[in-house]
Amino acid sequence: MTFLSIVLPVYKVQGYLRQCLDSLLSQSFTDFEIVAVDDRSPDYSGAILAEYAARDPRVRVVTAPENLGLGRARNLGLEHATGEYVWFVDSDDWLSDGALNAAAERLRETDADLLIVGWDRVHWDGRVQAGTARKSLAAAPDVFSVEQWPKVLNILHVAWNKVVRREFLLRLGFVFEAGWYEDVSFSFPVMLAAPRISTLPRTCVHYRQRRTGAITRTVGDRHFEVFDHWEHALALATKYASPTDEVRGLLFRRMIWHFLRVLRHDARVPRESRVRFFGRMSEMYKTHLPPGGYPLPARTEGVRYRMVAGGSYRSLRVFDFAVGQARRAKRLARRAAGWVKRRTRQAAGQVYYRVQLRLPVDQSLALYGAYWFRGVSCNPAAIAAKAAELAPHLRPVWVVAEPYAKAMPAGVDHVVAGTLPYYRAIARARYLVNNVNWPNRMVKRRGTTHVMTHHGTPLKRMGADQADHPAGVKDPDFQAQMRRADRWDYSVTANPFTTVAWESAYPCSHETLEVGYPRNDRLATATAADSAAARERLGIPAGRRVVLYMPTHREWLPGGRRVLDTERFAEELGPDSTLLVREHYFTTPAEPASGAAVVDVSDHPVVEDLYLAADVLLTDYSSAMFDFAVLDRPIVIFAPDWPVYRDVRGVYFDLLAEPPGAVATEYAALVGLFQNGSYADESAAAVRASFRRRFCSLDDGHAAERVVRRVFFPTNQ
Repeated sequence: MTFLSIVLPVYKVQGYLRQCLDSLLSQSFTDFEIVAVDDRSPDYSGAILAEYAARDPRVRVVTAPENLGLGRARNLGLEHATGEYVWFVDSDDWLSDGALNAAAERLRETDADLLIVGWDRVHWDGRVQAGTARKSLAAAPDVFSVEQWPKVLNILHVAWNKVVRREFLLRLGFVFEAGWYEDVSFSFPVMLAAPRISTLPRTCVHYRQRRTGAITRTVGDRHFEVFDHWEHALALATKYASPTDEVRGLLFRRMIWHFLRVLRHDARVPRESRVRFFGRMSEMYKTHLPPGGYPLPARTEGVRYRMVAGGSYRSLRVFDFAVGQARRAKRLARRAAGWVKRRTRQAAGQVYYRVQLRLPVDQSLALYGAYWFRGVSCNPAAIAAKAAELAPHLRPVWVVAEPYAKAMPAGVDHVVAGTLPYYRAIARARYLVNNVNWPNRMVKRRGTTHVMTHHGTPLKRMGADQADHPAGVKDPDFQAQMRRADRWDYSVTANPFTTVAWESAYPCSHETLEVGYPRNDRLATATAADSAAARERLGIPAGRRVVLYMPTHREWLPGGRRVLDTERFAEELGPDSTLLVREHYFTTPAEPASGAAVVDVSDHPVVEDLYLAADVLLTDYSSAMFDFAVLDRPIVIFAPDWPVYRDVRGVYFDLLAEPPGAVATEYAALVGLFQNGSYADESAAAVRASFRRRFCSLDDGHAAERVVRRVFFPTNQ
């Protein structure tokens, strides 16, 4: 039997249907069928379905005898479904990578009759709202019934976030009713009747918020159909379950909540229609009010419920108007206050900064920063550590952005960016060490020393060299870039290749310190015991092969889009492997599964720990390859879009011609490298050796010392 049937009702979705189908057919999980119901769509949707069915046997098209509407079209799809479970996906939405595999694993783990999955809202203008139910889904027990965890009734009552055992639906005769809001009379009875419910707190569905076509934006009396569906839902709830007083109360509260939301959506219709809607809502309130009452919402929402109970539409309108005006006024006041506070703080900071510039330079102060003030890391951290040993007369202070201040290691002296202590520090520090540029308004004082350590050997073009590749440029103000680089006294490079690259990327007057990368000193001197300790800190069981996946950022991809399905790849690696996934810090956070097979280490503070724990690095165009090569361990390049990256972003050398190890440009080839072991064979070792000779010759464990002695003790040279 097929494990999963995806029922896909299709009507007037020609602009979205391909994205939906592609998201399904590209999933790593393959034990599924798509039962696409062509609900007599008058556009090209039927032709698109026929196209996909012709090339993929998993797509079966069922043509409705007439336009049935969403609910009845789902019923027709259910009649043709053969899977153990069924998922009613809307054809203008799409699934996230790995969603089917994650859902299937959860169902097998729990043997649930009903699985509720997470989602996000993707607006037509590109805005994304992360799943609001994620915390609720994560808080649920592993397996439960509504009586055991009634809070499940507060989760959005739609069909597309639920995967249901087909036999359970057929046995109880659950079907969708016709008309708008058909999800109500399906979702609540199914939840109440299901003996085993489970949740999956990860984004599986990208819920499209259409600019036009959504029923919430449609004017007309069809919104009254919501009452019939709630009547039907309550009747089925009584038929298939024996709700407790708590469940009845929460269900009633959810019903009134829904009515109030529909009334708010229907604000553009004539007043007479809204008055009738409110009257029907009040009748439903009185008819179905549970004998034991219900938990009244707090604050303004509770007031609305009381007004529904009292049947006063005019009072509700006046109250909503007053609340709306108060909220708008509060929002405007908050924005104005925030603007004034920011401007005042900035102005005060600049005045204070200018005053501090007139005071003597603090000869003992060494100021450090890394990655736009994210914390203690990278080359500045290695230099600071070595300076503490060789130059204890210097007082190290780190600059950290406010969101990261709480995560600073205990005992590390730091200032928060934008505060008065920060302005004092950058005005009077004798030494300033950073792996990115300091802010534009910083003044380079006479008698101070600025050290730019950079944060990677460049494959992609940087600085002025990006002018020939404008599509990949995030900061097109090259004049400002060069003014910031003009403040450097020293530029640290990892190898001769980088020295040459920076010559054209940053044509400024500074001294190049071609000494190796300080952050790699730890790797150059690492022992087997260091690697074992790193694994232990990460909780990786002994004896497992550890693959570290570190993709780079792609400016042209939408947020959340991934090149590699990590869950699928982890399965391909086999049960004796662990895949560590570290996303680029510019990338929208993903939701890889956590466990023995896949571990998200994107927030791990020290990347060198990950290098030491890994047996092999899997990357694409990240500078991580140059650092990891110091360990002389296998590196695999997965470059499915190399021509695009090369031409859009611009590169300094042909990675595929001079790779650090085995290369794959297709997924099947990548899997083959790991399954047959060729990623670590003699051929791979040979190209890695050549790569190391070119890029790692200076990484001997003493790079930080060379920087410290040259910068902090210049008279000794």
